[in-house]
Amino acid sequence: MGVSFRFIHAADLHVDSPFRGLTEVPTHVREALQMSTFQAVESLVRTAITAEVDFVVIAGDLYDSADRSLRAQLALQKEWQKLHAHSVRLFVIHGNHDHLSGQQAALAWPESVHFFGSDKVERLPAYTKRGELAAYISGISYETRSVMTNLAAGYRAGTDGIYGIALLHGSVDGTVGHDPYAPCKLDELVGAGFHYWALGHIHQRTVLHTYPHVVYSGNTQGRHAKETGAKGCYIVNVSASHETELQFIPLDTVRWIDRPLAIDGMDTEQQLLDQLERAAVAAVLESEGRSLMLRFTLIGRSALHARLEATAVVQELLEGLRERLAVSGWQQEVGLADDAWCWVAGIENEAGALIDLAGLAEEDSFVGELIRGSLQIEGDAAEFKQVIEEALQPLLSHAKLRRLTRSVMEERAEDWFAHAREVAAGLLAAEQADQVADKQGERPAADGGDER
Repeated sequence: MGVSFRFIHAADLHVDSPFRGLTEVPTHVREALQMSTFQAVESLVRTAITAEVDFVVIAGDLYDSADRSLRAQLALQKEWQKLHAHSVRLFVIHGNHDHLSGQQAALAWPESVHFFGSDKVERLPAYTKRGELAAYISGISYETRSVMTNLAAGYRAGTDGIYGIALLHGSVDGTVGHDPYAPCKLDELVGAGFHYWALGHIHQRTVLHTYPHVVYSGNTQGRHAKETGAKGCYIVNVSASHETELQFIPLDTVRWIDRPLAIDGMDTEQQLLDQLERAAVAAVLESEGRSLMLRFTLIGRSALHARLEATAVVQELLEGLRERLAVSGWQQEVGLADDAWCWVAGIENEAGALIDLAGLAEEDSFVGELIRGSLQIEGDAAEFKQVIEEALQPLLSHAKLRRLTRSVMEERAEDWFAHAREVAAGLLAAEQADQVADKQGERPAADGGDER
């Protein structure tokens, strides 16, 4: 039997992240984003003190850059001193972003903070505030940015029955969309003899396994449109019999949200604009009053589809929505602080034409043949890849655009293909209907004279 204790597992703080590419945002939004990673650390420390945890573990990437800014280092020094004052120990490894080869200021850190080195895996005892041995914590930091060796293979769990926590910054089972730093297999971690693997590097919180627990806590603050949803840390409660309970605590001050909005039944731009505004305010409320970076994706089928196919119309709709949300007053109406804001970063149109795609696919017509053929291509991975690469050959042949194009292809190719099918089917169906109407004499001639 051990002792009961409580700790926080956090990772990927990325303090002083630059938030590049936000040229459109107003000053107050840009300033809030720049401060958000600092405020997440303040929330982390406040949570640790309020929850009376025994210690905190951070699984890498405290800073956004190996040549860490002095501002970021001073901010962490200040926050770690607060932990020290409340007898909360801190165990830290460094990852690919803040590896030990980068430049660091010569600062004095509290004695209660331990930074793991990069020479070998260290194993250190962690105590409760009552002075009882709670766990052993193992970890190793990155010496350089690109660590492609399996660091997990060097971890050794104790055989003394004490709760074992392993800190690791890396990729488990080759997570798609992330650099394969310190690659390892889930089965390998599960069988290593530790009770809890506190992982960093992947910014989406995920519990890969329980008993033993293999956990990504995710990052503490979303930094771009792909890092959506609540971001924070886990409070981990461990009983004397090693039962382990996780509680997620949000720490983010600005939340990134990607929200679908169905346009079914909408006939006018006014209806759509009103619904977008209502959805934006609802998203803020659902995020517990946090400021939002919001992106809408239009889905469904509507007579508005043809007008929304024009990029200029969607952009003007976006600008109109931003203006309506910038008007003061709505915060008070829904009970939010005056400084709460919602910035709509974009509107993506993935809605379809007001057509029966399944019905058209059954027709013995050109449009039916097109739909059936495209579905057949989509179902054959090799043929689908060939068609997409042929369509994007001008971009793929450009040296500077090739890598970006392939990256976007992996994420959006299926969406693009489906959208192209919708547009083509809609246009052809409309033309086909016009031709039938002409033959049946149901449409007047364009010049108002006799039909020909």
